[in-house]
Amino acid sequence: MKILSSANFPIMRTLSRNFLLLVLLASTVWSADTVSKLRLTPELAISGRRIQALSWSEDGSRLAFVVSEPPKGSEHSSHIWVYGSATGELRQFTNSSKAESQPRWSPDGKRLAFLSNREEEQQIFLMPADGGEAKRLTEGKRSIKSFEWSPDGKQIAFLAPAAKTEEEEKKEKDKNDAHSVDKDDKHTQLWLVEVESGKTRSLVTGPWEFAEVQWTHAGDRLLVVATDHPESDQETNRIYWVAPADGKMQEALAPRGPFANLRISPDDKAIAYVGSRVDGPAPHDLFLAPIAGNTASNLTSTSLDRPVEEFAWSDNGGLLALASIGFRNQFYRVTSQGQSSPFLTPDKAVRTFALSHSGQLAFVGETSTQLPEVWLQAAKGNAPRVISRFNDASAPWELATPEFVRYKSFDGQEIEGALLKPLHSEAKSKWPAVLLIHGGPTGNWTDTFDSWGQLLANAGYAVFYPNVRGSTGYGYDFMVKNRADWGGGDFKDVMAAADYLVASGVADPERLGIAGWSYGGYMSEWAITQTHRFKAAVSGAGLADLAAEYGTEEHPSYDEWFYGLPYENLAGFEKSSPITYVKNARTPTLILQGEADTIDPLGQSQQLYRGLKRYGVATELVVYPRENHGFKEEKHLLDRLNRIVAWFDKYLKP
Repeated sequence: MKILSSANFPIMRTLSRNFLLLVLLASTVWSADTVSKLRLTPELAISGRRIQALSWSEDGSRLAFVVSEPPKGSEHSSHIWVYGSATGELRQFTNSSKAESQPRWSPDGKRLAFLSNREEEQQIFLMPADGGEAKRLTEGKRSIKSFEWSPDGKQIAFLAPAAKTEEEEKKEKDKNDAHSVDKDDKHTQLWLVEVESGKTRSLVTGPWEFAEVQWTHAGDRLLVVATDHPESDQETNRIYWVAPADGKMQEALAPRGPFANLRISPDDKAIAYVGSRVDGPAPHDLFLAPIAGNTASNLTSTSLDRPVEEFAWSDNGGLLALASIGFRNQFYRVTSQGQSSPFLTPDKAVRTFALSHSGQLAFVGETSTQLPEVWLQAAKGNAPRVISRFNDASAPWELATPEFVRYKSFDGQEIEGALLKPLHSEAKSKWPAVLLIHGGPTGNWTDTFDSWGQLLANAGYAVFYPNVRGSTGYGYDFMVKNRADWGGGDFKDVMAAADYLVASGVADPERLGIAGWSYGGYMSEWAITQTHRFKAAVSGAGLADLAAEYGTEEHPSYDEWFYGLPYENLAGFEKSSPITYVKNARTPTLILQGEADTIDPLGQSQQLYRGLKRYGVATELVVYPRENHGFKEEKHLLDRLNRIVAWFDKYLKP
């Protein structure tokens, strides 16, 4: 990694790794009553296993899902596991050293298809339902992004770019590889592969970019999300019908703003998706449209008014929706008339779920102190029970339990936050405190394990997570309160949180810190240019210059929703840009940035670093090679955590 510094910064403390202890932890079923607590380290903090992509077989006898292993070096491996609902047996289904994802059962339940990068590119593989050797179905020098079985099990539709031609490969090899932006881009196309023969054909040609694909249950048509203007920086995706025989496309719906998660009803009479209530900034409500119509109705804007994270059709024609409610989630039954009623309120945050035809509900649940596991509600009314123990090794970790609080901001708006009190401190109050700001801004803190906060709590800090205005989980109006107002009301919510912590005796007013990633990094940068109350700050992948961000980031339509175009409203972008006020900064600031980040590019952090350096502010810019917006490499993940704690130790500890 590349390290730039304007101050003499001591190298982080070296934390040894105890592999033997981890092996013992992983092989033991722990009980909180019988195990002495183990102080959290960065090595432990990144050792948890993540669970995703739950998929029931058609008869509900098997549940497949993906378990991601902790990072090792620069590689990430993930495996498919299968749970048998009749026997309760849980077994690892794939065993390659690479990554498997997106398990999909064949309609007859005899085979499981999945994606794997065990060869050079990510391809579709097939395995018998009872296990055995995986057979590669697709080939080509391109990675497949997603796929779906046809209802008769004879074909699979998949999304992937065209493979590189021999001429293109030769040009790359000869370093004769100049690339014309947009013109030479390889867009994601729609393909069909015959399961038995492996014969593959492109279904649609021309300047199209495909994002989603679904089959009707009759198998006579495909429903896709696509755009014929992939070069556009605006939201141009629409919903189309595609004929499998000849690839003829017909527009079905043209939702405004971003939308996702197309699902066709079991009787092939309706389409559902999660879309934007008006035109953005992110999908929020559940929409329903008749197959034969071209207009969708909003089912949840009035009856629920909370963001729908996922949903599934039930066999009776109703919908089961997972909604974000502050720091937690709740399942709701939603009718085609737009009536919503609570179905299940888990005592944990839910990341994803799957519903079988017989009504079995499986979901991934976790809390701030309990890492994710798979839970199963076998029938309505039954209490969910845990069916996996992938993260038993985390049971002895010493973790802070959050206290959920509400405080009033400058205008009387109530803001919800979560407080972690320090685990190792001789003081009983007035601790050094760090405010952590979430990314987005269209996002929210949830009751899930957070390595930054838990490590800081273990190091003697109070940690506060405010869901400031603009966060999701509190209704549409709250989510859009920060439109054209970044650094306005949302920043006042942050400062009201600081006031609350000081007034309640939690925080020492002379030892306040602020940190965050992405929009959280932006808010840290904004804070140090607006106030001197924070004595240390950490900005990860932040935004210093909003106009330059618009011009260099991927998918600028999100920023356009908030501020319009910098070519027409430059003053609005400048007004909310930290770099405009950087000469006011005095707070020591650690800047962390992935070199390959295309969401919030490197130039944003470089601008901030150069400005702080010019005005004599203690600062350090750490650049991580190969890393994008979300870090993947083990040593980089550890380095980042060590630096965050060390930075606050240097400036906030007595």
